Amino acid sequence: MTDYGVSVQQLNDLLSDENGHFSMPSKDFNEVFPRILLGNESVARNLRILQKLKVTHVLNVAEGDSYMHVNTGADYYVGTGTGTGIIYHGIPANDVEYFDLSVYFEEGADFIAQALEYNDDRGKVYVHCQKGFSRSAAVVIAYLMLRHKLDVRAALATVREKRAIERSDSTNDTDEWLFCTSSVS
Repeated sequence: MTDYGVSVQQLNDLLSDENGHFSMPSKDFNEVFPRILLGNESVARNLRILQKLKVTHVLNVAEGDSYMHVNTGADYYVGTGTGTGIIYHGIPANDVEYFDLSVYFEEGADFIAQALEYNDDRGKVYVHCQKGFSRSAAVVIAYLMLRHKLDVRAALATVREKRAIERSDSTNDTDEWLFCTSSVS
């Protein structure tokens, strides 16, 4: 048991299926909380789909141009001829064990909260990384903990109920999700 009242095994149980296996998401995206879509880069790169979904904001939790990143930016969404009106924010998270994603939890939670408040609470945010089940999921979980005061188990369960997720290398140490618990208590 950790200082946060939840064990690593309990967290792994929440992340795995009934057989104890981790699985990949079966869809490119899922609505994991009202007006919060969690997904992969293919949807993030498809302006037509984003417009059809009425997405007003995109949070890229893999901003950058290396093999582990998704090379989009504000210009991609409002650039010449696109006219989407989508508001963009990027977090340059690496999917490696030594990367401390927790330093971006507040920033990500703030952007999600602002997105949902947009246009008299009619905003919709698409949160993504490359595959849409680790870095981006961790930021959505942090949002639920920091802004909705869910404990780590409830936040994980809320997201996991709608989308398969797992710890990436950058969230390999459960302290990243557990960190949020101390931030909201």
